[in-house]
Amino acid sequence: MVLPLYDPDDQLMATSSQPSSTSSFAPLIAIVDALNVILASLVAHWLRFGFADMSAKFEVLTGGTALLLVFVLTITGVYDSWRGRRLPPLLKRYTFSLLLTVAVLMAFLVFTKTAIEFSRLWLIYLVALTWLGGTLYRCGYHFYLKRLRSAGKNLRSVLVITSDHHHAKVLFDEREMQQSGYRLVHHVHSSEIERWAHSGQVIEELSKYSVDEVWLDLPLSMGRFIKDIVYALRHVTVDIRFFPDFEDIQLLNHKVSSILGHYAIDISCSPMRGFNRTLKRCEDLVLGILICALVTPVCLAIALLIKFSSPGPVLFKQYRNGQDGRRFKVYKFRSMTVHQEANGTVTQAKPDDPRLTRLGAFLRRTSLDELPQFFNVVQGRMSIVGPRPHALIHNEYYMDLIESYMWRHKVKPGITGLAQIRGYRGLTDTLEKMERRVECDLEYINNWSLWLDLKIITLTVFSLFHNKNAH
Repeated sequence: MVLPLYDPDDQLMATSSQPSSTSSFAPLIAIVDALNVILASLVAHWLRFGFADMSAKFEVLTGGTALLLVFVLTITGVYDSWRGRRLPPLLKRYTFSLLLTVAVLMAFLVFTKTAIEFSRLWLIYLVALTWLGGTLYRCGYHFYLKRLRSAGKNLRSVLVITSDHHHAKVLFDEREMQQSGYRLVHHVHSSEIERWAHSGQVIEELSKYSVDEVWLDLPLSMGRFIKDIVYALRHVTVDIRFFPDFEDIQLLNHKVSSILGHYAIDISCSPMRGFNRTLKRCEDLVLGILICALVTPVCLAIALLIKFSSPGPVLFKQYRNGQDGRRFKVYKFRSMTVHQEANGTVTQAKPDDPRLTRLGAFLRRTSLDELPQFFNVVQGRMSIVGPRPHALIHNEYYMDLIESYMWRHKVKPGITGLAQIRGYRGLTDTLEKMERRVECDLEYINNWSLWLDLKIITLTVFSLFHNKNAH
């Protein structure tokens, strides 16, 4: 379908919603952030020294911190419009920006050799109170906007062009839209647009709806149609947004990137790039070295028990697929009697498996057989948290049965993971069990954060001695 050309004097769509948005209040919010730092500094000084009257050097540092924080919040996008955005990501970005400000501030104090002139406790109070104040008033403003929008104010009206009314209604829930600052005016089916195009009435028909934005809920296969709509609306001042329908495509860590000056929709990409990769490696090194130092005596004791309790090597070694499918050798304490598998088969351990030694059954039940894998972590071949590495033959078997199975290897394999704390560990004797495990692994990759890793590690520790699926 090709839409006809329109004369610039054709009737345009009117905009009727209230123009106010969070971004228009950015200067005011920046002033509040600066005042919040000053107030936090005064309270911190009173808590530390018993009085709020600060000396000149404290006043200078407070003013510099306030200006630095506002600058960092600006460049990290905290002052961008809140419309259509949820509160938790906004608070995470604010917290990250504050921590970045603190890092720059501390680097400045160390570089200028003035850190000794300021109380560390005062600095801790300052950061904590600044974060508390900034978080509280952002929460308050967010809930104020929700009440305002529930009353029908501060809304931008939206018209949706879709090829599937049911899909559009599910995707754009009217109540959620209103709370986020949008009001759904009407759904228009793409077939209606085509009919209007044949009669040359696209602008005239759409102009009957007074809207601020036009949203295109259309599949990628209608790319030519989308281009024609955008061209037909070139003289209209409304915002046009495209919501590509990826319902039939499995997505992994999807986002929009800029590559060689062009926009690209990332469909399957690893989150472990740039800063995230460095942060993840630092986490693994710090925790891995600490845990290795703590468990070395335990490992030596287990090694001796294995050596004297049954014939065979202390360690079980097997090749697995690591990040990007690269092979590496995984280490575990041997928990079975030495036996020979048929070529091309790897038999998973089962409850009351006769191949298990008495000590091996205990090691598996308590996950102590996994301890040598922390040395894999320190070597950089594994991570503490990530998708569990499967035997090579199992990867070859499941990669054709489960969609996006190999996307698990976009990150380093882990000793524990989201699937394990949800109970999907041990024997995978049905396809459904493996599907559930893979779903958890992909969910982890899609939602990775340092806090998620720490949560999984904590829950793993609590579940070590009462996991019925460990055998």
